[in-house]
Amino acid sequence: MRIIARRTLQQFVESLSGSKDQPAVKSALDAWFDEASKSIWRTTADVKRHYATASIVSAERIVFNIKGNDYRLVVAVDFEKAIVWIKWIGTHKAYDKIDVTEVQHDQ
Repeated sequence: MRIIARRTLQQFVESLSGSKDQPAVKSALDAWFDEASKSIWRTTADVKRHYATASIVSAERIVFNIKGNDYRLVVAVDFEKAIVWIKWIGTHKAYDKIDVTEVQHDQ
């Protein structure tokens, strides 16, 4: 899968500078990026096979648990074009305050 954009994940990790969570979050996001970029997802079922705890919000919106569900990663997926767009990343607490179907990454 082609993931747009890794920079979003890197910026989020940088925003945690000085936090005790930063190394674990960086490691978890790097692992997710590596696995997802090597994957071929044709349907949401393909995603669920590899990420059993992922939440399928709609045919295109998926939420991944990061670092033991302390953080959430919201993506949009175009299965036909094999593209994953990062829409949002944040703490589980902040996730509870967003509309996962509408949230967009601020450029």
